[in-house]
Amino acid sequence: MSRMGIARIIAAAVLLGIAGGALFAEGLTVSGILDSSFTAGAGAGELPDCFYGIEEYANLRVQGKLRDGLSFYSAFNLIAAAGTSALGLTRQENPAAAAAAQNYAAAMELERLYFRLNGSYLDLDGGLLRIPFGYGLVFGPSDFLNPKNPLKPDARVRAVLGGSLSAYPADSLKIQVFGAAPRNPLSLDGGGTLAGISGERHGDWASLQAVYAYETPKEGSPWGVHRGGFSFKADVEAGLVADVLYTYNPEEGFGIPGLAAGAGLDYSFGEGKWYALAEYLYNGSSSSTSVQSGNPAGFSGEHFLYTVIQYLMNDYTNLSLACLSGLSDCSFTPILSAEHELFQGFTLSMSARVPLDRDNRGELGPENSQARFLFNLKARLRF
Repeated sequence: MSRMGIARIIAAAVLLGIAGGALFAEGLTVSGILDSSFTAGAGAGELPDCFYGIEEYANLRVQGKLRDGLSFYSAFNLIAAAGTSALGLTRQENPAAAAAAQNYAAAMELERLYFRLNGSYLDLDGGLLRIPFGYGLVFGPSDFLNPKNPLKPDARVRAVLGGSLSAYPADSLKIQVFGAAPRNPLSLDGGGTLAGISGERHGDWASLQAVYAYETPKEGSPWGVHRGGFSFKADVEAGLVADVLYTYNPEEGFGIPGLAAGAGLDYSFGEGKWYALAEYLYNGSSSSTSVQSGNPAGFSGEHFLYTVIQYLMNDYTNLSLACLSGLSDCSFTPILSAEHELFQGFTLSMSARVPLDRDNRGELGPENSQARFLFNLKARLRF
């Protein structure tokens, strides 16, 4: 099937979902984000010395309440791009719905499509949804189903096709069982199907979550894969977090490579005008945060540190300086950004990123980032 054929199928499914929701929902809410972005930079690696990119991105969300306790949710993305933004769009892991026109490339992506049934003591969710874990501020080792990318903090986290059943034995206690289809959607034997259980307990100043999941055998893991860990957060004078997940593949045996562990803190001071955050990550070569384990947002090195300091000039304007550091190979990506809310729902922002390293082979340096300098200007409209 052609790319445009798949795009038409997705468009038809979205329109039918909206129409069906409008017909049967008691209350229908439509919201979204429209981003207009311009990127320019000095290239490295495969990119030319100077490059540009333009992207128009819309995330549209529809929520409807069908009857007491039953709701449906859907979200989809519309993207038009040129330059390096179009190159990245057509190089996605599954670019079937991306197509190049005369002066732009376009794509449509179904992002969320699920239902939620809320009961007195049980909640049931099923469909294309996010099943989050852990309290990590930046790296989130426990959030293995929906990995984050600290270099793209505004990116919408991808969903999985699955479901969860949550029970609430007490006001501060949550028990959840969950499952997800294999990462490879064309897997016909179910290899890579995932199922697990988590528990979450909240106190007056601290919260603790534990999670275990088993992934059925597939290529590279004939005995399946076990994942288990915990996440902790505390709100004292500062916010403290710890997030640990261990991945055990019997084919590889026990060892430190299966460990992903993060710890961090955040703190507001100066009457709320200043905000600081720091988080460290240990990244094992076969851990949940490693690119070698199939995580598209993963890392290759072992030790990473993310720091940010933000200054709130007034209620509408803030400045921030962040840095992602690869401590194993002395590579760094500092990011300077500014944001201004022109009026309610409309924000202008700009950022500048300069990948640096010691010997031009660092993971976060220019060669791997394919840029010696990157500037981005964005206008965001929320509705």
